[in-house]
Amino acid sequence: MTGDAVISVDASMLRRTIAATAVGNMMEWFDFGIFSYLAVPLGEVFFPNAGGPVQLISTFATFSAAFVVRPLGGFFFGPLGDRIGRKRVLATTIIMMAVGTFCIGLVPSYATIGIGAPLLLLLARLVQGFSTGGEYGSAMTFIAEHAPDRRRGHLTSWLEFGTLAGIVLGALLVAALTAVLSHRELISWGWRIPFLVTAPLGLAGLYLRLRLAETPVFERLERPEPGVRAEFRRIFVQERRSLVVCVGLVLAWNVGSYMLPAYLPSYLSADAGLPRITALLAVAAALVVLMTLVAVTGRLSDRVGRRPVLMAGCLLMAAGGVPAFLLIRTGALGPVFAGCLLVGLMLLCFEGAGPATLPALFPTEIRAGALSVAFNIGVSLFGGTTPLIVQSLVHATGSLLVPGFYLAAAGVIGAVAVAFTPETAGRPLPGSAPAVTAGR
Repeated sequence: MTGDAVISVDASMLRRTIAATAVGNMMEWFDFGIFSYLAVPLGEVFFPNAGGPVQLISTFATFSAAFVVRPLGGFFFGPLGDRIGRKRVLATTIIMMAVGTFCIGLVPSYATIGIGAPLLLLLARLVQGFSTGGEYGSAMTFIAEHAPDRRRGHLTSWLEFGTLAGIVLGALLVAALTAVLSHRELISWGWRIPFLVTAPLGLAGLYLRLRLAETPVFERLERPEPGVRAEFRRIFVQERRSLVVCVGLVLAWNVGSYMLPAYLPSYLSADAGLPRITALLAVAAALVVLMTLVAVTGRLSDRVGRRPVLMAGCLLMAAGGVPAFLLIRTGALGPVFAGCLLVGLMLLCFEGAGPATLPALFPTEIRAGALSVAFNIGVSLFGGTTPLIVQSLVHATGSLLVPGFYLAAAGVIGAVAVAFTPETAGRPLPGSAPAVTAGR
């Protein structure tokens, strides 16, 4: 293709594609998120012999185990998406996630089968992690390659709307179960319900994704199909600068991402002294605010550029991490919500601009593979381990401000990465023809 070629994107098809991808992503993150919301009861079910803080750390260790295999999922599904197409990979990952999550709901308790229970729980989490390794990089690539150049920030941000919606739905379901069931009922059988409802959700998501069309950019790509080894060589050698920049951006983005929905509910109930249902609702309310603003932030990145929006998020993390946790640790509902909202605003800048920024770092022929590899390396090392590392440091130091310092450090690293990130707003993706929207 020449640089002057233009890909025409039908507007109605574009809307269906974005809606279906966002809904599928919502289902994926509902599946993945409910584990963290149920960290405290899961600790009692699967690690009954451990003390309170150690029990929570054990559960977060199991949560983090999924991130050990996420890079493997990215290494497998990313290059596969560059060879067989993004659509097929997305259909595979959503059904794999549903199976892994459903199986968690069927695992017997420690009281029933002993050590086999946490081992089976770990196995199901590894299936989830492998699936997620192929999900997000492929989903970002899929929407970015469908979106017209001048609206890419706005349209790709709807992927994050789906992510936030899935996390909020998980939080609300767990909050409802916590309110309706006694503690004994929740520990006995109630915790299984959120995991079991993923079966019909997974089938619905699979149906939606099978109806999607492959991206125009991928379909028009004319080149010999490279081997996986050649693709990895290009990713780690020729594209190493973009790879490092991507990992740095992902680090800052995902420390905030996992701090808010994955860690704060347990922190608020176990360390700040809030009732568990209040903690869940405070975090869910902050996420709802983010949902209303994420598309606006994506549109802003189309107008002022990706780098200013991302840099604002990094500076807010660096300057506001500790103040946010000074508010949160009070345990009073008003300051707690204000602190959660402050963490959410840090995250919002990445949610709005990130999905358009990261795919533009890599050329079309290796985009899904490079993005999946870089994203999952960053998430596995720094994002998904956030609840485990921070809770361990809180337990070791006795300081409830540790999460704030962790956020601040991530913000500094992210700012350095943004400084080396090329501005891509309004420009075609590398190796792609410019895209415009046709029709109504």
